[in-house]
Amino acid sequence: MNLDYIVREPELITPDTTILFMLHGYGSNEQDLFSFRETLPADWIIISFRAPRETQFEGFSWYDIDFNNPEKFVDVPQAKESLNSVLESILKIVNSYGITEGKTHLCGFSQGGILCYALALTYPEMFNLIACLSSYPEEKLLTDIVNDKKKLEKLRFFISHGTDDAVIPLEWGRKAAELLYDLSCYFTFREYMSGHGVNQKNYMDLMEFFTK
Repeated sequence: MNLDYIVREPELITPDTTILFMLHGYGSNEQDLFSFRETLPADWIIISFRAPRETQFEGFSWYDIDFNNPEKFVDVPQAKESLNSVLESILKIVNSYGITEGKTHLCGFSQGGILCYALALTYPEMFNLIACLSSYPEEKLLTDIVNDKKKLEKLRFFISHGTDDAVIPLEWGRKAAELLYDLSCYFTFREYMSGHGVNQKNYMDLMEFFTK
């Protein structure tokens, strides 16, 4: 399944150009995280995907959510289908630009962040910086993650969560710190006085993570 996306390209693209892929949250669209492009490095390619499933109010999702049943908070077959679509799209896009030496980064919010955990920990050799915002690592999607510390060592995670998040509880978000610590991954975990979103301090810290 080819995913729709929007892109910002730098003036010059070489084999070592950096590329950042963005995955929005449930009920949103590709324009959401793409607004971050104004403060991201001008020499990066920035790709923001649109999730394949339509939701009400003209939004999109990576998989359906049953908000009334915690056991069905994730539709696993749909989520895995979306993971495969994202992976195929990333490989195709990186190849089409001829990027052979450049770094590939991920940024995901909420449902998009859940997919970013699964992608990065299953295919660590593909990625470098991973930002997971207002999200959590979903065990049902982490069945094939890599445990080889050597393969995981170049990954760098930025994890952020609002203390008053009413959609994904802070306790769920904190599971990321436990998981990444157990895997000996490099990560920063930060909590902010906010709900299910990215406040200004969170945004500034995220930009520092991507640009330092």
